Amino acid sequence: MLSFIAKRILSLVPVILIVSIVVFLLLRLSPGDPAVVIAGDNADAATIDRIRTTLGLDQPLLTQFILWAGSLLRGDLGMSIFSNIPVADLILQRLEPTASLTLTTIVFSILIAVPLGTIAGATAGSWLDRALMLISVLGFSIPVFVLGYCLIYVFSLQLHVLPVQGFTSIRQGILPFLSNIALPTMTLGLAYLVLIARITRASVLEMMGEDFIRTARAKGVKERIVVTRHALRNSAIPILTVIGIGVALLISGVVVIETVFNIPGIGRLVVDAILKRDYPVIQGVILVFSGVYVLVNLAIDIGYAFLDPRVRY
Repeated sequence: MLSFIAKRILSLVPVILIVSIVVFLLLRLSPGDPAVVIAGDNADAATIDRIRTTLGLDQPLLTQFILWAGSLLRGDLGMSIFSNIPVADLILQRLEPTASLTLTTIVFSILIAVPLGTIAGATAGSWLDRALMLISVLGFSIPVFVLGYCLIYVFSLQLHVLPVQGFTSIRQGILPFLSNIALPTMTLGLAYLVLIARITRASVLEMMGEDFIRTARAKGVKERIVVTRHALRNSAIPILTVIGIGVALLISGVVVIETVFNIPGIGRLVVDAILKRDYPVIQGVILVFSGVYVLVNLAIDIGYAFLDPRVRY
Protein backbone atom coordinates (compact mmCIF):
# COMPACT_ATOMS: atom_id res chain seq x y z
CA MET A 1 0.00 0.00 0.00
CA LEU A 2 2.80 2.42 0.89
CA SER A 3 4.53 1.63 -2.40
CA PHE A 4 1.31 2.36 -4.29
CA ILE A 5 0.85 5.71 -2.50
CA ALA A 6 4.49 6.67 -3.15
CA LYS A 7 4.12 5.92 -6.87
CA ARG A 8 0.93 8.00 -7.07
CA ILE A 9 2.62 10.93 -5.34
CA LEU A 10 5.60 10.78 -7.71
CA SER A 11 3.26 10.72 -10.69
CA LEU A 12 1.90 14.10 -9.60
CA VAL A 13 5.23 15.84 -10.21
CA PRO A 14 4.97 16.01 -14.03
CA VAL A 15 1.28 16.92 -13.74
CA ILE A 16 2.05 19.89 -11.49
CA LEU A 17 4.91 20.94 -13.78
CA ILE A 18 2.68 20.90 -16.87
CA VAL A 19 -0.05 22.82 -15.03
CA SER A 20 2.49 25.46 -13.98
CA ILE A 21 3.76 25.89 -17.54
CA VAL A 22 0.24 26.16 -18.94
CA VAL A 23 -0.80 28.74 -16.34
CA PHE A 24 2.33 30.79 -16.95
CA LEU A 25 1.97 30.77 -20.74
CA LEU A 26 -1.79 31.27 -20.70
CA LEU A 27 -1.49 34.62 -18.99
CA ARG A 28 1.77 35.78 -20.54
CA LEU A 29 0.55 35.15 -24.10
CA SER A 30 -2.97 36.54 -23.58
CA PRO A 31 -3.86 39.92 -25.14
CA GLY A 32 -3.16 43.01 -23.09
CA ASP A 33 -0.15 44.44 -21.30
CA PRO A 34 -0.33 44.67 -17.49
CA ALA A 35 2.19 47.52 -17.58
CA VAL A 36 -0.23 49.57 -19.67
CA VAL A 37 -3.10 48.74 -17.31
CA ILE A 38 -1.09 49.79 -14.25
CA ALA A 39 0.25 52.96 -15.85
CA GLY A 40 -3.18 54.14 -17.03
CA ASP A 41 -4.42 55.47 -20.31
CA ASN A 42 -2.54 58.78 -20.07
CA ALA A 43 0.89 57.34 -19.27
CA ASP A 44 3.81 57.96 -21.63
CA ALA A 45 6.03 55.28 -23.15
CA ALA A 46 8.85 55.86 -20.66
CA THR A 47 6.56 55.20 -17.69
CA ILE A 48 5.21 52.04 -19.28
CA ASP A 49 8.74 50.79 -20.01
CA ARG A 50 9.79 51.45 -16.42
CA ILE A 51 6.84 49.49 -15.03
CA ARG A 52 7.50 46.67 -17.48
CA THR A 53 11.11 46.50 -16.30
CA THR A 54 10.04 46.50 -12.64
CA LEU A 55 7.70 43.56 -13.27
CA GLY A 56 10.34 41.69 -15.26
CA LEU A 57 8.18 41.66 -18.39
CA ASP A 58 11.09 42.87 -20.51
CA GLN A 59 12.97 39.61 -19.87
CA PRO A 60 12.84 36.64 -22.29
CA LEU A 61 9.91 34.31 -21.68
CA LEU A 62 12.14 31.46 -20.47
CA THR A 63 13.88 33.74 -17.98
CA GLN A 64 10.54 34.96 -16.69
CA PHE A 65 9.38 31.37 -16.18
CA ILE A 66 12.58 30.32 -14.36
CA LEU A 67 12.36 33.30 -12.00
CA TRP A 68 8.64 32.72 -11.43
CA ALA A 69 9.08 28.96 -10.83
CA GLY A 70 11.94 29.63 -8.40
CA SER A 71 9.74 31.95 -6.37
CA LEU A 72 6.94 29.41 -6.52
CA LEU A 73 9.15 26.69 -5.05
CA ARG A 74 9.90 29.01 -2.13
CA GLY A 75 6.17 29.43 -1.52
CA ASP A 76 6.12 32.93 -2.98
CA LEU A 77 3.12 33.39 -5.29
CA GLY A 78 4.13 36.94 -6.07
CA MET A 79 2.75 40.34 -5.18
CA SER A 80 -0.59 41.75 -6.24
CA ILE A 81 -0.08 44.49 -8.80
CA PHE A 82 -2.88 46.71 -7.51
CA SER A 83 -3.10 46.06 -3.75
CA ASN A 84 0.66 45.49 -3.28
CA ILE A 85 -0.16 42.59 -0.92
CA PRO A 86 1.39 39.12 -1.26
CA VAL A 87 -0.88 36.85 -3.28
CA ALA A 88 -0.58 34.09 -0.68
CA ASP A 89 -1.93 36.47 1.98
CA LEU A 90 -4.85 37.50 -0.24
CA ILE A 91 -5.76 33.85 -0.82
CA LEU A 92 -5.52 33.01 2.89
CA GLN A 93 -7.78 35.96 3.72
CA ARG A 94 -10.44 34.60 1.37
CA LEU A 95 -9.90 30.90 2.07
CA GLU A 96 -12.48 30.33 4.84
CA PRO A 97 -15.63 31.31 2.88
CA THR A 98 -14.64 29.24 -0.15
CA ALA A 99 -13.54 26.22 1.88
CA SER A 100 -16.73 26.38 3.96
CA LEU A 101 -18.96 26.57 0.88
CA THR A 102 -17.11 23.72 -0.84
CA LEU A 103 -17.15 21.39 2.17
CA THR A 104 -20.82 22.00 3.03
CA THR A 105 -21.74 21.42 -0.62
CA ILE A 106 -19.85 18.12 -0.75
CA VAL A 107 -21.40 16.87 2.50
CA PHE A 108 -24.89 18.06 1.54
CA SER A 109 -24.68 16.46 -1.91
CA ILE A 110 -23.28 13.10 -0.79
CA LEU A 111 -25.71 12.69 2.11
CA ILE A 112 -28.68 13.21 -0.22
CA ALA A 113 -27.41 11.81 -3.52
CA VAL A 114 -26.08 8.41 -2.41
CA PRO A 115 -29.26 7.29 -0.58
CA LEU A 116 -31.50 8.62 -3.36
CA GLY A 117 -29.42 6.99 -6.09
CA THR A 118 -29.28 3.71 -4.17
CA ILE A 119 -33.05 3.57 -3.65
CA ALA A 120 -33.71 4.56 -7.27
CA GLY A 121 -31.32 1.88 -8.54
CA ALA A 122 -32.83 -0.79 -6.30
CA THR A 123 -36.39 0.17 -7.34
CA ALA A 124 -35.82 0.90 -11.04
CA GLY A 125 -38.98 2.01 -12.81
CA SER A 126 -40.71 3.20 -9.62
CA TRP A 127 -42.09 6.71 -9.12
CA LEU A 128 -38.98 7.64 -7.11
CA ASP A 129 -36.75 6.50 -9.93
CA ARG A 130 -38.70 8.58 -12.46
CA ALA A 131 -38.70 11.59 -10.13
CA LEU A 132 -34.93 11.35 -9.75
CA MET A 133 -34.47 11.28 -13.52
CA LEU A 134 -36.69 14.38 -13.86
CA ILE A 135 -34.76 16.23 -11.17
CA SER A 136 -31.51 15.22 -12.86
CA VAL A 137 -32.59 16.76 -16.15
CA LEU A 138 -33.63 19.98 -14.39
CA GLY A 139 -30.43 20.06 -12.34
CA PHE A 140 -28.23 19.88 -15.43
CA SER A 141 -30.40 22.28 -17.45
CA ILE A 142 -30.84 25.21 -15.07
CA PRO A 143 -27.77 27.50 -14.78
CA VAL A 144 -26.57 27.88 -11.21
CA PHE A 145 -27.01 31.66 -11.16
CA VAL A 146 -30.66 31.31 -12.28
CA LEU A 147 -31.30 28.72 -9.57
CA GLY A 148 -29.59 30.99 -7.04
CA TYR A 149 -31.86 33.93 -7.81
CA CYS A 150 -34.92 31.63 -7.67
CA LEU A 151 -33.95 30.36 -4.23
CA ILE A 152 -33.28 33.91 -3.04
CA TYR A 153 -36.75 34.94 -4.22
CA VAL A 154 -38.48 32.03 -2.46
CA PHE A 155 -36.56 31.66 0.81
CA SER A 156 -35.39 35.25 1.34
CA LEU A 157 -37.88 37.61 -0.28
CA GLN A 158 -41.07 35.57 0.14
CA LEU A 159 -40.60 33.30 3.16
CA HIS A 160 -38.01 35.52 4.95
CA VAL A 161 -36.28 32.51 6.53
CA LEU A 162 -32.77 32.86 5.08
CA PRO A 163 -30.55 35.90 4.42
CA VAL A 164 -30.11 37.13 0.85
CA GLN A 165 -26.33 37.30 0.80
CA GLY A 166 -23.15 37.49 2.84
CA PHE A 167 -21.04 35.08 4.88
CA THR A 168 -20.76 34.45 8.62
CA SER A 169 -17.77 32.61 10.02
CA ILE A 170 -18.45 29.43 11.96
CA ARG A 171 -16.52 31.05 14.83
CA GLN A 172 -19.48 33.41 15.30
CA GLY A 173 -21.89 30.53 15.91
CA ILE A 174 -23.08 27.43 14.11
CA LEU A 175 -26.63 28.71 13.50
CA PRO A 176 -25.61 32.04 11.89
CA PHE A 177 -23.05 30.14 9.82
CA LEU A 178 -25.59 27.59 8.57
CA SER A 179 -28.17 30.32 7.94
CA ASN A 180 -25.84 32.21 5.60
CA ILE A 181 -24.34 29.17 3.90
CA ALA A 182 -27.63 27.31 3.29
CA LEU A 183 -28.76 29.00 0.06
CA PRO A 184 -25.31 28.99 -1.62
CA THR A 185 -24.89 25.33 -0.65
CA MET A 186 -28.26 24.29 -2.08
CA THR A 187 -27.61 26.26 -5.26
CA LEU A 188 -24.13 24.91 -5.88
CA GLY A 189 -25.01 21.43 -4.68
CA LEU A 190 -27.90 20.72 -7.06
CA ALA A 191 -25.84 19.91 -10.17
CA TYR A 192 -23.26 18.03 -8.06
CA LEU A 193 -26.04 16.16 -6.27
CA VAL A 194 -27.82 14.94 -9.39
CA LEU A 195 -24.50 13.89 -10.95
CA ILE A 196 -23.65 11.67 -7.96
CA ALA A 197 -27.22 10.38 -7.73
CA ARG A 198 -27.36 9.33 -11.39
CA ILE A 199 -24.03 7.50 -11.23
CA THR A 200 -25.08 5.83 -7.96
CA ARG A 201 -28.37 4.74 -9.52
CA ALA A 202 -26.65 3.35 -12.63
CA SER A 203 -24.00 1.50 -10.59
CA VAL A 204 -26.47 0.00 -8.12
CA LEU A 205 -28.83 -0.98 -10.93
CA GLU A 206 -25.98 -2.80 -12.68
CA MET A 207 -24.97 -4.58 -9.48
CA MET A 208 -28.56 -5.71 -8.81
CA GLY A 209 -28.37 -7.97 -11.85
CA GLU A 210 -25.16 -9.73 -10.82
CA ASP A 211 -24.97 -13.37 -9.75
CA PHE A 212 -23.79 -12.63 -6.21
CA ILE A 213 -26.96 -10.57 -5.62
CA ARG A 214 -29.15 -13.48 -6.70
CA THR A 215 -27.10 -15.79 -4.48
CA ALA A 216 -27.58 -13.49 -1.47
CA ARG A 217 -31.31 -13.37 -2.07
CA ALA A 218 -31.44 -17.15 -2.45
CA LYS A 219 -29.80 -17.49 0.98
CA GLY A 220 -32.62 -15.43 2.47
CA VAL A 221 -30.63 -12.25 3.11
CA LYS A 222 -32.90 -9.27 3.77
CA GLU A 223 -33.36 -6.92 0.80
CA ARG A 224 -32.05 -3.94 2.76
CA ILE A 225 -28.79 -5.77 3.46
CA VAL A 226 -28.57 -6.98 -0.15
CA VAL A 227 -28.81 -3.40 -1.39
CA THR A 228 -26.54 -1.70 1.14
CA ARG A 229 -23.87 -4.32 1.91
CA HIS A 230 -23.64 -5.97 -1.49
CA ALA A 231 -24.92 -3.74 -4.29
CA LEU A 232 -23.89 -0.35 -2.87
CA ARG A 233 -20.55 -1.55 -1.54
CA ASN A 234 -19.55 -2.95 -4.93
CA SER A 235 -20.68 0.30 -6.57
CA ALA A 236 -18.33 2.39 -4.44
CA ILE A 237 -15.55 2.85 -7.01
CA PRO A 238 -17.64 4.58 -9.74
CA ILE A 239 -19.36 6.67 -7.07
CA LEU A 240 -16.00 7.70 -5.64
CA THR A 241 -14.81 8.52 -9.15
CA VAL A 242 -17.69 10.88 -9.89
CA ILE A 243 -17.27 12.57 -6.51
CA GLY A 244 -13.68 13.37 -7.45
CA ILE A 245 -14.57 14.50 -10.97
CA GLY A 246 -17.34 16.70 -9.57
CA VAL A 247 -14.79 18.75 -7.61
CA ALA A 248 -13.95 20.49 -10.90
CA LEU A 249 -17.64 21.35 -11.22
CA LEU A 250 -17.59 22.82 -7.73
CA ILE A 251 -14.48 24.90 -8.40
CA SER A 252 -16.03 26.51 -11.46
CA GLY A 253 -19.37 26.95 -9.69
CA VAL A 254 -17.82 28.64 -6.66
CA VAL A 255 -16.81 31.64 -8.78
CA VAL A 256 -20.40 32.19 -9.91
CA ILE A 257 -22.06 31.46 -6.56
CA GLU A 258 -19.78 33.77 -4.61
CA THR A 259 -20.69 36.56 -7.00
CA VAL A 260 -24.43 35.90 -6.79
CA PHE A 261 -24.49 35.69 -2.98
CA ASN A 262 -21.80 38.32 -2.37
CA ILE A 263 -19.51 35.90 -0.54
CA PRO A 264 -15.97 37.30 -0.03
CA GLY A 265 -14.17 34.14 -1.10
CA ILE A 266 -11.48 33.15 -3.56
CA GLY A 267 -13.99 33.11 -6.41
CA ARG A 268 -14.71 36.81 -5.94
CA LEU A 269 -10.98 37.42 -5.66
CA VAL A 270 -10.23 35.86 -9.05
CA VAL A 271 -13.12 37.73 -10.72
CA ASP A 272 -11.79 41.06 -9.45
CA ALA A 273 -8.26 40.10 -10.49
CA ILE A 274 -9.39 39.24 -14.05
CA LEU A 275 -11.19 42.57 -14.39
CA LYS A 276 -8.04 44.41 -13.27
CA ARG A 277 -5.63 42.12 -15.18
CA ASP A 278 -3.83 41.42 -11.92
CA TYR A 279 -1.70 38.58 -13.33
CA PRO A 280 0.03 37.42 -10.12
CA VAL A 281 -3.33 36.99 -8.34
CA ILE A 282 -4.85 35.14 -11.32
CA GLN A 283 -1.86 32.82 -11.52
CA GLY A 284 -1.87 32.18 -7.78
CA VAL A 285 -5.58 31.34 -7.63
CA ILE A 286 -5.44 29.06 -10.67
CA LEU A 287 -2.47 27.21 -9.20
CA VAL A 288 -4.23 26.79 -5.86
CA PHE A 289 -7.38 25.47 -7.52
CA SER A 290 -5.30 23.15 -9.72
CA GLY A 291 -3.36 21.90 -6.71
CA VAL A 292 -6.57 21.17 -4.81
CA TYR A 293 -7.97 19.25 -7.76
CA VAL A 294 -4.76 17.21 -8.11
CA LEU A 295 -4.77 16.38 -4.38
CA VAL A 296 -8.43 15.36 -4.50
CA ASN A 297 -7.67 12.99 -7.36
CA LEU A 298 -4.76 11.58 -5.35
CA ALA A 299 -7.13 10.96 -2.45
CA ILE A 300 -9.57 9.24 -4.83
CA ASP A 301 -6.81 6.98 -6.16
CA ILE A 302 -5.84 6.02 -2.62
CA GLY A 303 -9.50 5.37 -1.88
CA TYR A 304 -9.59 2.96 -4.84
CA ALA A 305 -6.75 0.98 -3.29
CA PHE A 306 -8.59 0.66 0.01
CA LEU A 307 -11.86 -0.37 -1.63
CA ASP A 308 -10.35 -2.75 -4.18
CA PRO A 309 -6.94 -4.31 -3.33
CA ARG A 310 -6.49 -5.29 -6.99
CA VAL A 311 -5.82 -1.64 -7.84
CA ARG A 312 -2.57 -1.74 -5.86
CA TYR A 313 -0.92 -4.20 -8.26
